Amino acid sequence: MSIESDLKKDGIQVIGSLDTLSVNNLAHNVAEKICNAFPKQNFIFHKLFVALSRIPMYTAQMPEGYAEANYFYKNSSIYFKSGISTDELEKFAIHEFIHYLQEIKDKKGNLIKLGLCDFGEFKVQGMALNEGAVQLMTAKTLNWPVEIVKYYGISLPTNSPNCYPILCNLVAQMAYLTGEDVLFESTFYGTDSFKAKFCDLCGLTALLMIQSNLDLVMNTEEKIIKLNQKLLEDSCEGTKAKKISNKIAKLKDKLKEFYLETQDLIYSSYFDTQLKRITTTEDIEAYRYKLYNYKNHIGITEDYSTFNDYYISKMIDLDNKYEKITNNTSVTVVNSSPIAVFFRKIRSLLTAKVEFNKKQ
Repeated sequence: MSIESDLKKDGIQVIGSLDTLSVNNLAHNVAEKICNAFPKQNFIFHKLFVALSRIPMYTAQMPEGYAEANYFYKNSSIYFKSGISTDELEKFAIHEFIHYLQEIKDKKGNLIKLGLCDFGEFKVQGMALNEGAVQLMTAKTLNWPVEIVKYYGISLPTNSPNCYPILCNLVAQMAYLTGEDVLFESTFYGTDSFKAKFCDLCGLTALLMIQSNLDLVMNTEEKIIKLNQKLLEDSCEGTKAKKISNKIAKLKDKLKEFYLETQDLIYSSYFDTQLKRITTTEDIEAYRYKLYNYKNHIGITEDYSTFNDYYISKMIDLDNKYEKITNNTSVTVVNSSPIAVFFRKIRSLLTAKVEFNKKQ
């Protein structure tokens, strides 16, 4: 099938090439921003500018609901929706430029890897994980601040409120555990560093389940968007509109369920695994600090209390760990005074809560 046929199948009708001045301005501005946003990735501005300026770019008519810019890997080109202002081009181009940079093809020109996404012969793995990471990095490139938004009944922090906010939040939670730099490296260059580190911290089973859940989140949200577009059609009214609205409501509930399940799996797989690796009171303090600050990254719903319950249970586990460490002279104890004070303060509260729960 020809490139033109593939584009037509997706509803993309090419109008013409983007003018040279716009291409060069885009390449220059984006290259500069990427270099500034990711200094540890050691990009060289001139080489990056040249690479980006050589990407074929076109304006095109696209279906309603389609993204304003799309990277088409079959011909390594970017298509911009007709009518986008010059000022907005840059904002939409960054995500697609990153896709271009992360692309890895075999000798025959077949795409085999796109950052964190693997294109196998029979299956694609990590599509949503990669999309979330790319948009997270796009927001970082644009220096967008983190803000609290609400989608589908979920209040969550994200630096990408208008594009993949839920995916970005979940991938950001993963990056909080691994560190951002390893995520950025793997997303740009298609290395296995991020997944290997996440597996070490949380386990392979957790990674595979989270990766699969992210795909469910992305696919479900896409279904909701398409159904919302149908509601806007002139012919959609009466019984038809009601059926579509009911489908949307069910999908929103599913999406919320997928999100919370994925979030709970991310933090529990990490903190359960790391609890077993604690050997010193210094480890306890680092663990407590990381768990306490995790609350700044989670999404919540009106009836969500799972993380708070988990936090309390881990504080009890840490208290027990502290007792065993301090009573065992064969295990290293590191400056335990601040930690001891902390556990003395919370011990009575935690014990009281446990006893109260037993009475229920």
